[in-house]
Amino acid sequence: MGAESLLVFLIVGLVAGWLAGQVVRGGGFGILGNIVVGVIGAFLAGWLLPKFNISIGGSVISNIVNAFIGAVILLVILRLVKRA
Repeated sequence: MGAESLLVFLIVGLVAGWLAGQVVRGGGFGILGNIVVGVIGAFLAGWLLPKFNISIGGSVISNIVNAFIGAVILLVILRLVKRA
């Protein structure tokens, strides 16, 4: 993975994590935490969405949407675990 790919991956994670933090109130973890949640969410969505035959596309916007979906799922799970 080149430096440009890593930078794009981090930007996608940042945007997706920030958006997920806005949607799931009280679930934000600050800017670095949101990047981590967005990146893990991207991996989660990359694994989970094909299991349900869901394909959004291959552009940067679709990658942000995929990562956002994964980050929201991850934040909801983290909130449920935090409450328990």
